[in-house]
Amino acid sequence: MNPLNNPEHKEGPVTTAIEEQTAKLPSDLFLWAALGSMGISLYLKATGQSNRSLFVGQWAAPFLLLGLYNKLVKLEGHDKTDKK
Repeated sequence: MNPLNNPEHKEGPVTTAIEEQTAKLPSDLFLWAALGSMGISLYLKATGQSNRSLFVGQWAAPFLLLGLYNKLVKLEGHDKTDKK
């Protein structure tokens, strides 16, 4: 039995709805959002707004994590195991 394929496991309706919506987004959207937040952070730092710069700069990691989630949903989402 493949340990990655558990026939007893089914995704809930909320997870299914989230996966269906996030799969519609292009994966590079999250990469550009991360790069954009780093660029805005650099601009804010250069203009002397250090606190805002740190706040916006910390958005990059969550954007990249969301991009990974998006890619995993596209490759291994609920529709791969659930039969409708």
